[in-house]
Amino acid sequence: MGDGIKRMKAITGYSKNGLPYFRIGGGPRSLVIFGALSFKHQALSGLAVWGTSRRYRHFAKKFTTYYVGRKPGLPVGYSIQNMSEDYAAMVRNEIEAPVDLMGISTGGPIAQQFAADHPELVHRLVLAMTGYHLIEGGAKLQRKLIDLTLQGKWRAAAAVQASITAGPVKPVATVVFWLLGKVVFENPQDPADGVAELEAEDKFDFKNRLVEIKEPTLVIGGDKDCFYPVRETAERIPDAQLILYKNTGHTAMLKPHFNRDVMNFLTKSEN
Repeated sequence: MGDGIKRMKAITGYSKNGLPYFRIGGGPRSLVIFGALSFKHQALSGLAVWGTSRRYRHFAKKFTTYYVGRKPGLPVGYSIQNMSEDYAAMVRNEIEAPVDLMGISTGGPIAQQFAADHPELVHRLVLAMTGYHLIEGGAKLQRKLIDLTLQGKWRAAAAVQASITAGPVKPVATVVFWLLGKVVFENPQDPADGVAELEAEDKFDFKNRLVEIKEPTLVIGGDKDCFYPVRETAERIPDAQLILYKNTGHTAMLKPHFNRDVMNFLTKSEN
């Protein structure tokens, strides 16, 4: 890490209403990131803190950056809207609004709901590797993940996860993920929280409400994403900007220009 990042202390903990968060940086504006699917709804620790620091250090140079998960112990039937309201309570009570907001993958539907229901809390919106609903192929894969984790077949579930996220190294990653099993999902004791996220997203369809998103919005992802209709999502949000990486699946965050492209959008009024 560069010296500036070394001096940034990462802080982890829970919001007043129980959302696990990671915070780094000390910029005058706040960037709140709704994280991707997680089976372990706990504050980050150990190597996960180091890895998340590296992942988001680019944004921490200008923003107080929060990576926020969902609260533990989600009840059966907890909806995307319920999760959005949890985030709204945290932002209102603990972060100076409006915030810049980024929803990643499963965090994207929650970010769409949040932006439409609470526009006063959002300055700019980034929807990364996500969309207004799951396309059939993505829904099928997620239902397979649900079945495998409920059966305790973590190795098979990890192999499915590799097939989704590994991109060009998929054959090798599938074997490695299978061997690691539960470690891929951060060793959860119980799959219930991850299953609650997956089931909520399976029911989510925001197509007819995208027009309500009025904040400046960037939709960024791959043109071959197997989960979400990335382009169509951008087309249905008024004046949304679209960055679509060619020949890229659900791995847009791995592209070398991803962080730069998002940062350019978030700070373009300052350029």
